[in-house]
Amino acid sequence: MVNLVAIQQPLIIRLMKMAGVQTHTVEIEPGTLMNFWLPNETIQKPNKKSKTTTTTSPKPDKPVVVLIHGFAAEGIATWQFQIGALTKKYSVYVPDLLFFGGSISANQDRSPRFQAECLVKGLRKLGVNRCVVVGFSYGGMVAFKMAELYPDMVRAMVISGSILAMTDSISEQTLKGLGFSSSSELLLPDSVKGLKALLSVATHKKLWFPDRLHKDYLEVMFNNRKERGELLEGLIVSNKDTIIPDFPQRIHLLWGENDQIFKMELAQNMKWQLGENTSVEGISKAGHLVHIERPCVYTRCLKKFLASLPADEPQK
Repeated sequence: MVNLVAIQQPLIIRLMKMAGVQTHTVEIEPGTLMNFWLPNETIQKPNKKSKTTTTTSPKPDKPVVVLIHGFAAEGIATWQFQIGALTKKYSVYVPDLLFFGGSISANQDRSPRFQAECLVKGLRKLGVNRCVVVGFSYGGMVAFKMAELYPDMVRAMVISGSILAMTDSISEQTLKGLGFSSSSELLLPDSVKGLKALLSVATHKKLWFPDRLHKDYLEVMFNNRKERGELLEGLIVSNKDTIIPDFPQRIHLLWGENDQIFKMELAQNMKWQLGENTSVEGISKAGHLVHIERPCVYTRCLKKFLASLPADEPQK
């Protein structure tokens, strides 16, 4: 039987190309490949003798925005409503983190730090030296780690539905409040019932899809289950090992006011912890998946923040 999610992939690729991006794979190191969606103008059409694509203009000619996805979907599925709205004024890069969307690694490191390091290596190979990073949920933790390790590259951040680090106490409190026994039970559903439970806590309004579509989504989006389980284990850090970095960047916390996973109060507390360079903004009638539930409002807020940043020097 045809998978209704998989059959849409060719259409999505065409639509994304029309929106201004297309896919390209970068070797980060031997055994580690990361998939990126890049601005069309940086991709060379394959010649008759080669079936591969290569970058022709590796240095983007507009300010760079990097969109980092969360744990339940790859890059394009997460940011499909924002990409087309940004590509006119910005060079948009959408990575698929390791073990999502075709990105793989033979390295056994499953930490957000390793994801951040690989992402930065990939961006540099693509000619990106400065960028604004937008991170959602798991992608927000990777974004925070990027900004901590590479302050010269990350000039500003927008974070949605995320935290600095998943401490053991936050993990326990969050899961207990949601009624789940483990992160894997919440974020790695293996049944239609489990996926429905995830969506029910991730959205403000109940979304209805036929069971067939839930089943097909599970098959396509939840592969590499062993490695993703290890990624979840690699997230947890001890409370005593948690140190809040002194970020020099501007940080905008853009939140769904009805987020049940990482509540609005957590964003307010994080603003206090991060200091005066941090601002917080809530979007009403939206949960954890704020960028999907209220895409127009989210994109408008995102563009407003991006426009408020000082002009950056061209990529060197």
